[in-house]
Amino acid sequence: MRHVISLLIENESGALSRVSGLFSARGYNIESLTVAPTEDASMSRMTIVTSGSDDIIEQITKQLNKLVEVVKVVDISEAAHIERELMLIKVRATGKDREEVKRTADIFRARIIDVTDASYVVELTGNQAKLDAFVDALDPALILETVRSGVCGIGRGDRVLKL
Repeated sequence: MRHVISLLIENESGALSRVSGLFSARGYNIESLTVAPTEDASMSRMTIVTSGSDDIIEQITKQLNKLVEVVKVVDISEAAHIERELMLIKVRATGKDREEVKRTADIFRARIIDVTDASYVVELTGNQAKLDAFVDALDPALILETVRSGVCGIGRGDRVLKL
């Protein structure tokens, strides 16, 4: 089962390495990893997407809590939450393909943020399924390069990850 784990972690060098090392040492895969400072400059929020049974996720959570830099750990996928990911995709856009790519971008509410004679760079935000559907809607021969940010997630309602 897929889980989205959010950590509040002290903003120190080596902290990311220790967290990722915990996963690799135990043979767990990180599908997505996003890290950025929070409103408190001394803290960072890390969002990790991984897969595993409830027992494995419980073990990961306990191990993360043992790390000195980790302040708080929450599996946000246990309750209502919002997930978003950013994708930048460079596509070949010449001849009739230019209009087709523009139409597809409009359907998915994507933005064309760079235009050249031969290509477009399209920006799209949404959940993982939406981004995957956009890629699937394009002719694979048109895709030149794809960059995805990884999942950012936040609990809905009163759920907050703060000290």
